[in-house]
Amino acid sequence: MKRELIYSGKAKDIYSTDDDNVIISVYKDQATMLNGARKEEVKGKGILNNRISSFIFDKLNAAGVATHFIEQLSDTEQLNKKVDIIPLEVVLRNITAGSFSKRFGVEEGIELATPIVEFYYKNDDLDDPFINDEHVAFLDLASAEDLAYIKAETRKINDLLKDLFAQTGLRLVDFKLEFGYDKDGHILLADEFSPDNCRLWDAEGNHLDKDVFRRNLGSLTDVYELVLAKLQEVK
Repeated sequence: MKRELIYSGKAKDIYSTDDDNVIISVYKDQATMLNGARKEEVKGKGILNNRISSFIFDKLNAAGVATHFIEQLSDTEQLNKKVDIIPLEVVLRNITAGSFSKRFGVEEGIELATPIVEFYYKNDDLDDPFINDEHVAFLDLASAEDLAYIKAETRKINDLLKDLFAQTGLRLVDFKLEFGYDKDGHILLADEFSPDNCRLWDAEGNHLDKDVFRRNLGSLTDVYELVLAKLQEVK
């Protein structure tokens, strides 16, 4: 299979294939924060994120969510449909934590009566600023119709994954999604779903996600291995 590097990101490298509509995503052993200001190699992280994300996307595909995921190729590689990424980070929050708590001056751990969907403009040079629907329209990032679909799909994904993680004994606190347009203009869930882009707490409130790296709470790979093992127990 022909391969050419077409994009190198903080967590993955993207390669072209013989099919113009299919790419290979290669997961890296790298952890970053503050848009890459802090960067460390974490041996084994790429394998764990690939396996967790492949597991999650398999579940979402089976539940009828339109995603870019085709199959896991190897320990670190996925075959994905090629999409044009919409420059929006879509965040859904079930429980107060992280930047949400800092922004509004509230403690972490408050369960939200209704999950909150937020948008951030995906632009590293601007530090991914917090934006609303009207900013999305001004920047011409997505139509009102597409934005409504993205919100509805995000809430659907939340319902599915809250239930999935509840079966593992974990609470899905919040997560970040990215969407893109395929060759026919359909919106697909893209990027990844792993402890890199979600928060997971156990019953005692222990962090089982990238906050372990951000807050220097221990071994990131130990935590990710635990998440994978718990998911693999789900029938």
